[in-house]
Amino acid sequence: MMQSIVGEDNFQNVVLQSKSPVMVDFWAQWCGPCLATAPILEELAKEYAGKIDFAKVDVDANGPLAAKYGIAAIPTMLVFKGGQPVQQIMGYKPKKELKKILDEVLEE
Repeated sequence: MMQSIVGEDNFQNVVLQSKSPVMVDFWAQWCGPCLATAPILEELAKEYAGKIDFAKVDVDANGPLAAKYGIAAIPTMLVFKGGQPVQQIMGYKPKKELKKILDEVLEE
């Protein structure tokens, strides 16, 4: 698996202190669109290896973390750069759309 599983114990380390941008997928096991998004993120994690890190946060297990970033609906993906969220993507998105967003983040 190319994506780190993160929670409150390691979010600071894995996401906020990362030298690379990090796309964090806020999801839950019971969420259909989340499960549909997962294989796309796996593919993107391989394609962007070494450029962008990918992480998953289970909102059921990490409610306070989801609340801290204002996650009201899932799936929501936040792209962090330099410890700050720079992009928010809500709901299921096709791979092409996600790639466009990631490419923009890399160009910034």
